[in-house]
Amino acid sequence: MLEYPEVTERLAAYASFSLSERLARSLQPYTDPELILHKLALVTEGRHLLSVNDSIRLGGCIDAEPLLAIAEKSGVLEGEVIHRLSYMLSIGRDLGRSLKYHAEEYPKLAILAEGLTPPKGLIETINNTVTDRGEVLDSASDKLVTIRREIRNAYNRLLGRLEKMLRDPKYQPMIQDAVITQRAGRYVIPIKAEYKNQMKSIIHDQSASGATIFVEPLAVVEANNAYQELQLAERDEVHRILRVLSEQIADSAQEIRTVNQTLAEIDFVLMCAKYADDLGANEPILAEKRHKSGNPVIKLYGARHPLLPKEKAVPIDVVLEEDKFVVIITGPNTGGKTVSLKTVGLMSLMMQSGLHIPAESGSELSPFTNVFADIGDEQSIEQSLSTFSGHMTNQIRILNRAGGKTLMLLDELGSGTDPQEGSALARAIMQYIVDHHIPCFAATHFSELKMFAQSTPGVTNASMEFDLKTLRPTYHLTIGRPGRSNALLIAKKLGLNEEILANAQKTIDPADMNADNLLDEIRRQYDAAKKARSHADRMRSLAENNQRELQKRLDAIEDEREKILQESQEALEEEVRELREELARIRRTMNKAKGPSEDVRQ
Repeated sequence: MLEYPEVTERLAAYASFSLSERLARSLQPYTDPELILHKLALVTEGRHLLSVNDSIRLGGCIDAEPLLAIAEKSGVLEGEVIHRLSYMLSIGRDLGRSLKYHAEEYPKLAILAEGLTPPKGLIETINNTVTDRGEVLDSASDKLVTIRREIRNAYNRLLGRLEKMLRDPKYQPMIQDAVITQRAGRYVIPIKAEYKNQMKSIIHDQSASGATIFVEPLAVVEANNAYQELQLAERDEVHRILRVLSEQIADSAQEIRTVNQTLAEIDFVLMCAKYADDLGANEPILAEKRHKSGNPVIKLYGARHPLLPKEKAVPIDVVLEEDKFVVIITGPNTGGKTVSLKTVGLMSLMMQSGLHIPAESGSELSPFTNVFADIGDEQSIEQSLSTFSGHMTNQIRILNRAGGKTLMLLDELGSGTDPQEGSALARAIMQYIVDHHIPCFAATHFSELKMFAQSTPGVTNASMEFDLKTLRPTYHLTIGRPGRSNALLIAKKLGLNEEILANAQKTIDPADMNADNLLDEIRRQYDAAKKARSHADRMRSLAENNQRELQKRLDAIEDEREKILQESQEALEEEVRELREELARIRRTMNKAKGPSEDVRQ
C-alpha cells in the first residue's frame, strides 16, 4: 500500500552487481536508533565520497558464493571465473587501501573497509596462472611449458607433411582444394570422391554433395596421433593446475566471502548515495527522544513523494506540535490526501531503512516499531469482499497490533457504507486511537470528524487546499485547519442549475451546516491568527533589526568614546612625560649653577 517495494526496486537499479542488488531488494526498516544513525551516516559519507571521486566503480564484481560452493565440494573452477574472482578481490583490496588512507574523511566507511583484505598471496597466484580471458599461462608449471613447446613442434611437423602432399604432383590431380582442415580433431585434406581408393588414407567426412571426401593420409596418422596425445596431456595439466587453484580458493573461502559481502555492503552505500543525489534528498534528523508527552516528533519540511518526478511532486510540510499525535486530513477528492499519507509513511520507512529522504534539511522524525497502512481501494478478490469490508478487515488487523510506538495511516476512514453509520464508526475508531495514544494520520470526508479533531486533545485537523478560481486542487497540505469538499460551490461555478443547488442545500443536515459554518469560522480565525502572527513576526523582526541597528550605533559610540579616552589618556601621559623631562632638565641646570658658588665659599 505504501509502495515501499517500489522504492527498494528503484534503489536496486543502482547496483553494480547481483549481491548488492539483492541487499537493496531485501532492505527492511530498522528499529534500533543507533543502527539507523549509523546507516544514515554511512550514506552521508558515501555522498561525500562520490562528490569528490565519482569514478568509483564496482562493476565487474561477482557474487562469489556459487563459485565457492563448487570449490568447497572439490569441484574444479573454470579459468574465466577464477580470473573474475581475482578481479573482485583486486577491486576490494584497492578500495580498502583507499578508504583506510582517507579514514579521517570517511571514518565509518574505513571501518567497513577492514573486511576488504584479500587472502594473502591469492591474487598474485591467480594472476600468475590465468589470463584475463581465463586461459592458463605457459608459466603456470614447468610441465605445461614443455608440453606446449612440444605441441607447437608436433603441429609444425604435421602441417609440414600435409602441405608437402598438397604440393606433390603425384597427389595434385586428386586434391579438391589445396587447404588443410580439421574433422573430429584430426587434420585432413579434401580430395575428389573418385580418388578415395587411390590414396592410402582414413576417411573422416564428406561434403553434402558427396563430391569431396575429407581424408587423413596414413603417412600423417602417427603425426596426428602424437599431436592429439600432446593436446590431451595439455588438457590434463591445465585441469590439474585449475584444480590446485580451486583448492586454494576453497581453503580461503571464508576470507573471500568476507571481501565479497563487504564489497556488496559498500556498493549498497554508494547505491543509496546515488539514489539520494538523484532524488535531491537530505539526511533526516533522527529524534532519539520523544516529546515529554510521549508523542512522536514529526517535522517534515518540503517532503516529496519519492516515486513522483521531482518537477511534478508538490512538497508538503508536516509539522506536529508537541501535544498532537493524531491528524485528520480533509479536503476534496483527488486533492492529494492519499499521496500525503503515503509521503508521511514513506519518509518514516526510508529514514528507518538508513535512506536519505526527499525533504528539506532539518526534517526530523521519531522511529516507529511498525508503520501500518490501510490506503487505497484494496479489496480481497479471493474473499469477494466489498470496498468497505476490505478496508474494515485491514483496519481490524491494524488496530489489533497498533500501539503507542507504531504509526497508523488510514485512508477514506468509514467510506464504502451508509454515510451515517460510516461516520459513527469512523468517530468511534478515532476515539479508540486517541484513548490508546496511537500516532495516526487519517483521511476522511466526514464533517463530524473535523469537529472531533477540533475539540479533542491530541488531535489536529489538516486540509488539502483547493483553488476555487481554477477548480483544481493545489495538493498543498495545511496542518491545523480542516478542509471542505466544496462540492456545492464547485457545482455552482460549473453552472449547475440554481434550483438544483437550492434543493441540495435544503437536504443538507443543519448540524452539518452548523459544523461547516463553525469550521469556516475556525478557518477564518486561523487565517486571521496566521496573518496576525505573520504581522507580529514582521514587527518583531523589524524591532529586532532596529534593536540590532541601535546596538550597532551604541557600540560605535562606545568605541569612539573609548578611542577618545584612549587618545586623551595617551596625550595626557605624553604631556606628563614632557613635564617630567622639563623638570629634570631644570634641576640639572640649577645643579650646575649651584656648584661654583659653593666652591668660592670654601
